[in-house]
Amino acid sequence: MPLGTIRSMNNLTIRFATAADDLERLAQLDSSVVPAAPQLVAEADGRVIAALSAHDGTTIADPFTRSAEAVGQLRRRASQMQATPRHRRPVLRLAH
Repeated sequence: MPLGTIRSMNNLTIRFATAADDLERLAQLDSSVVPAAPQLVAEADGRVIAALSAHDGTTIADPFTRSAEAVGQLRRRASQMQATPRHRRPVLRLAH
């Protein structure tokens, strides 16, 4: 497959970054720095092509890959995560 192409955004996986993801390499390709943790990554055809900080929305992406749609998907997923109410433990109050 030629450099800069991916088969389809249907093969895109959005997930949280792990220690195995080489975000430093991706940041270097993008002439940037690794976004603040936690990060979401977009993986296509087995490689990470974009990452987004779930903390502040900063992104990095592979400039040699068509990654704009992947960045858009990361932003949508982060937005969905912020809109989802988090379950909290109930507060127990003691009666006097």
